[in-house]
Amino acid sequence: MLSAIKKEIGLRHNELENKTLKSLYFGGGTPSVLSVDEIKSLIDEFQKYFSFDENIEITLESNPDDLNKNFLKELSATEVNRLSIGTQSFFDEDLKLMNRAHNASEAESSIKRAQDYGLQNISIDLIYGSPTSNFEIWKKNLNKTIELQVPHVSSYALTVEPKTALEKWIENGKVSSPEEAEQNQEFYYMSDFLKHNGFDHYEISNFGKPNFHSKHNSAYWKSEPYLGIGPSAHSYNGNLERSWNVANNSLYIKNINQNIIPKETEILSEKDRFNEMMMIGLRTIWGVDFYKINQNFSSEIIDYLNNEIKPKLESGILKIENNHLLIPEKHWFLADGIASDLFMV
Repeated sequence: MLSAIKKEIGLRHNELENKTLKSLYFGGGTPSVLSVDEIKSLIDEFQKYFSFDENIEITLESNPDDLNKNFLKELSATEVNRLSIGTQSFFDEDLKLMNRAHNASEAESSIKRAQDYGLQNISIDLIYGSPTSNFEIWKKNLNKTIELQVPHVSSYALTVEPKTALEKWIENGKVSSPEEAEQNQEFYYMSDFLKHNGFDHYEISNFGKPNFHSKHNSAYWKSEPYLGIGPSAHSYNGNLERSWNVANNSLYIKNINQNIIPKETEILSEKDRFNEMMMIGLRTIWGVDFYKINQNFSSEIIDYLNNEIKPKLESGILKIENNHLLIPEKHWFLADGIASDLFMV
């Protein structure tokens, strides 16, 4: 697999016009199961085709149970300068419900170990609204985050996916279903608490201290081009084309070995691009830039948007600041629904 990924980098590097990378992200799975030598060899492969910005952000997604002392010691000697740790919770009952391999003690100790080896730019994932949790436990999760001096948090409401163990447990009465009112309360408490402790709430699910916002995700939210390498990886050319690689590992390797890029491509319609801009932009503090709308869309879409936002502006669900369309933060918990109301079908 590693050799196929390296070969794909060579086959596709020209898809990015800008040869200076500001972000390199190892994720979309559990890349921390790779050895540090393998991670380093992939970084070296990218450097054959791209130069690295002097402030490049190189992120590794990881699970707490993968971050042992030897791994972290070796990792600290590489160019990796940011860890995204799938903590989820600092309470064992939550972690059991989520079927996580690590326990609460490992969640905390993995962060401390990473910091001991000089990896200070750490983001953790936290899940709120779990039926095994409550408001007081959620407060303790957030307090632990501050105590550990973590500079970035990505936090999501627990959702019940179809055909999962959680769905069966709820159906059988083993656990209760997540309550939207409780999730709402925990979301807004989190926002106020983290902002009080020096974080910027810069995207609905993301909080970062100054200079610790995710460069990689911020580029995605601003519709900048990106190149995804490996099975299931997605790419976007910053304009009309979106593509994704096949998910099947053996088919991926077979195609790459034949110098065939195993991807499907979608050309985005004007409506698709508009809807995507609404969905992504309205989740952020930057909102949607009217200048970009006027530059990139037809008068039909511009007239449609101006008509649709009028009642929402009057009700306060939307606002306009500095020529940007925004959702006031007090309505962020409902942002996906507000954005989808503006979609063209």
